[in-house]
Amino acid sequence: MRKFMGLLLLLCVLSGTAATAQSGQIPPSSSQTSTAEKITPQPPAKKFTGYSLSPELYKKSKRLAAIRFSFRIFSFLFSLFALWLILRLKWSAQFRDWAERTSRNRTLQALIFAPLFAITYSLLELPLDLFNESLFKRYGISVQPWSAWTADWLKGLLLTVIFGTLLIRILFAVIRSSPQRWWFYFWIISIPISLAIFFVQPLVIDPMFSKFEPLATKAPALIPQLERLTVRGGMPIPPERMFWMLASDKTIFTNAYVTGFGATKRVVIWDTTIDKETTDGILLMFGHEMGHYALNHVPKELAFSSLLVFFLLYVTYLSIGWLLARGGAKWALRGLDDWAALPALLLVVTFFGFFAMVLATNVSRFYENQADVYSLEVTHGYVSDPGQACAASYQMYGEQVFAEPDPNPINVFMFYDHPPVAERVQLCLTYDPWSKGESPQFVK
Repeated sequence: MRKFMGLLLLLCVLSGTAATAQSGQIPPSSSQTSTAEKITPQPPAKKFTGYSLSPELYKKSKRLAAIRFSFRIFSFLFSLFALWLILRLKWSAQFRDWAERTSRNRTLQALIFAPLFAITYSLLELPLDLFNESLFKRYGISVQPWSAWTADWLKGLLLTVIFGTLLIRILFAVIRSSPQRWWFYFWIISIPISLAIFFVQPLVIDPMFSKFEPLATKAPALIPQLERLTVRGGMPIPPERMFWMLASDKTIFTNAYVTGFGATKRVVIWDTTIDKETTDGILLMFGHEMGHYALNHVPKELAFSSLLVFFLLYVTYLSIGWLLARGGAKWALRGLDDWAALPALLLVVTFFGFFAMVLATNVSRFYENQADVYSLEVTHGYVSDPGQACAASYQMYGEQVFAEPDPNPINVFMFYDHPPVAERVQLCLTYDPWSKGESPQFVK
């Protein structure tokens, strides 16, 4: 969801490949045994008291975390630099001149200018994308062949061009019709666009990057257990809303997620999860995703993202005049309604968007913590030992992705959209209102 809300922040173009880097995979098993037959309840092999890594994994986790923290900061600064470079070298002005020489029609001009800008910016960002993927491959998290990664990158670029062109055309039409209130009117227009994108994402966009099948086809033995869980939580999710996703062609780690809304709302469980997790672990993971349904996190995050877009556009409106006054003439810009001013707008959006992103990650961590609590509550009395099964699941995940047991608080505050693994394991092991005679928060 946050990926395509980024489009509405005008970061659709800045997102480059639109790739949510799925790092790593496990080759599909050649066994003739069906997935359903392999799913059997298995208690954790040992008693967990907290999240920990072996000395070797700990050293790797610290090194990877330091690299990724530095990379994120560098990526932000490089994005600003790339936009400034496009302005400084007057590439944006050149793209505008080509578009205007080709046609006087504004829509045709947008169809020329926007793709040229999007492709140029994406190519400038390509070394960062390559480094990120190489890093995951080096740590064994990503096993996606480079040919498949390139295909995903190109599909992401295509989406960037399509959505970017649409939004750029709308944005400049609004700026030209209302130079003082364009930010507000564009925000109003962005709301139905964001909802439409989020609605069709599971049907159109996600299948471009991954293979999906009904969970009932891939793991029929799971369906009755999952349905019992949904009934207990008062959130019946029909089997046709439960999907299996092929992730093992890209990633080694386990995951599940909720996406869409209304008729497209669904829970997706990765094949790596079904292959690696115990049944109890899958039920807890499903309970977490069900928690996002039950606690209305999807509409809440959509509303919050829309509010962030409102303030981001307003701050951009207040700041862009100063930037154009300082550099507009040097960059051959005619004003805010000039196609060539787009990189300047995005420069401001990117700068303030970084702080909006930090705020969004903190809100996300709160929601993820709530979903963890909901999962422990909805599986209580149904899974033999939810705390241990939950801890075992997060321990396995942490080892797969080299999650730090003691991450830097600044890193957590700025970039973690989920609680640190150590905190999640601690919650698994300590959340027990029943033994204290207290009432659970969500599942009474």
